[in-house]
Amino acid sequence: MVIVVEHPLCACDLRTVRDRSTDSATFRQAMHRIGLHVCLAAVQHLPVQEVAVETPLERTTGAVLLSRVVAVPILRAGLMFLDAFLTVLPTAAVGYIGLRRNEQTLQPEQYYWRMPALDAQTSVVVLDPMLATGGSAAAAIEQLTCAGVRDITLACALAAPEGVERIMQAFPNVRIVATALDRQLNDCGFILPGLGDAGDRAFGTE
Repeated sequence: MVIVVEHPLCACDLRTVRDRSTDSATFRQAMHRIGLHVCLAAVQHLPVQEVAVETPLERTTGAVLLSRVVAVPILRAGLMFLDAFLTVLPTAAVGYIGLRRNEQTLQPEQYYWRMPALDAQTSVVVLDPMLATGGSAAAAIEQLTCAGVRDITLACALAAPEGVERIMQAFPNVRIVATALDRQLNDCGFILPGLGDAGDRAFGTE
């Protein structure tokens, strides 16, 4: 399942992060706001239970979340969405996966893994702003699946068709949430039209 977030404010922030002249601070702020939209959409499927609640005036009903939720940013670009996710769901636990892309092979190389307890009842949202080749996301999802997780959502800002196809073929039950599905990848594995390297632009590195 692929969910494209459509909201005029999100579209304006997407224009900001695409613009090559946007400075790092403005880029991070816009990505945070995009993250709020994406993360809300990424948890809209979570089950709730109806409970009774007493307002100051009368008795009514409300909802409590049933799922245990873990946010998993893929370092380092995924950190841009973490604060947004915890704003949306402050009770979520957080796990971290460190993956870097080998620019020659375009394959992911893991360098860090730190997780809370995971099982089949845990709902995991993987935070990875750029779904390009899908290599890093697929590696993260594979490890989470091996840890017993069955409910996985991938939260992105942009997604390329090549990455979407790779994830959907390998993990057909994973949800993909993005603000835009871009045209294609270039020969270096970057999304077109894209926004460049999200991590470098956010953190001022090269």
